[in-house]
Parts: sequence; structure tokens; C-alpha cells
Amino acid sequence: MIRFLVALAAALSLSGCGYNQFQSLDEQVNASWAEVLSQYQRRADLIPNIVNTVKGEANFEQETLTRVVEARARATAVQVTPELVNDAEALKKFQAAQGELSSALSRLLVVTENYPNLRANQGFQDLRVQLEGTENRITVARNRYIQAVSAYNVHTRSFPNNLTAMVFGYDPKPNFTVQNEAAITTAPTVDFGTAQPKAPAASR
Repeated sequence: MIRFLVALAAALSLSGCGYNQFQSLDEQVNASWAEVLSQYQRRADLIPNIVNTVKGEANFEQETLTRVVEARARATAVQVTPELVNDAEALKKFQAAQGELSSALSRLLVVTENYPNLRANQGFQDLRVQLEGTENRITVARNRYIQAVSAYNVHTRSFPNNLTAMVFGYDPKPNFTVQNEAAITTAPTVDFGTAQPKAPAASR
């Protein structure tokens, strides 16, 4: 009976100090992060088909294709582990690599507007539509992750939850930064029909 009362008191104290909520919010962060990774992987899987289609266009800018291929290689080379969401420096590198790939893809799609054969290629247009849909999914998944991390961090820093956080080692999690957000959201701003051909953007 005494053991039961001790266990009950412990359970109530953990519940009252936000322990159970930590478990729920942490799971939400992990689930949201998994969706972010899934959508980035979906984009990475589309790129070889896009590159191979563009390669068939005579005299297409080799430098532009090379940048996409190299950016994809760097983005997929980033080691993604469950601990990454708790490592600010690793998350920053992951964001930078994905942002670089977004920029390379954006330049590629702008350049293709100068090639009538590609604009008339139904297979290529289908790939562009798939890419547009994937970019939109990335944006949605990333925003959900940002919200999940924000909710977790607010809970972590609030009293008396911060005391529980110290006891059990629940530290605030790093989140996407505003600067990298701007870079990552470059690719979705692509016109798929009515835009006039544009000159390639100057490389930096």
C-alpha cells in the first residue's frame, strides 16, 4: 500500500510539473522533423530526372547543371541523425546545404525559360509541376516543424516546467533561422506558365 501511494504521488508530481507534456511535445517535434526530411528527400529524388531531361537540350548551360548536381550532392551528404534536431550547428549546416540546392534549382528553372524546346517538352513540364508541389510541401512541413519547436521551447522555458527540464535534461531545441528561411524559400517562387524568359541571375 505504501509503495502504491509513493508511486501515485510520484506520478502526480511528474504530471503536475509538465513531464508528460514534454513527452508529447518532443514527439511532435520528431514527427514534424521526419516530415521535413521526407519532403527534402522527395525533392532530391526528382532532381536526377530533371537534370537528365535538361541534358538532352543542345547547348544548355553546363555550369548551371553542374551547380545543381554538386548542390544536391552536398545536401544529401549531410549526415542526418535523430540528434541533429538538438544540435544548432549541425542544423545550421543542414539548412545551408538545402538553401544552396534551392538556389541552384531556381537558377536552373529560370535558365530553361530561354529554351523553347524545354518549354514545349511535356515530360519536363510534368517534372516542374512535381517540383513545384514538392517545394510547397517543404514549406508546409518546415512551418509545422517551426511551430512544433516553438511550442516545445515555450514549455521548456516556462515555470515550473523549466525545473523539470533541468532535472531531466530537456534543453530548448534550435530552430530554422530567418536568414536561412529566406534562402530556402527561393525555389517556390517560379512562374510555370506566363512569365517571360529572364536572364540568368548573376552568380555570387
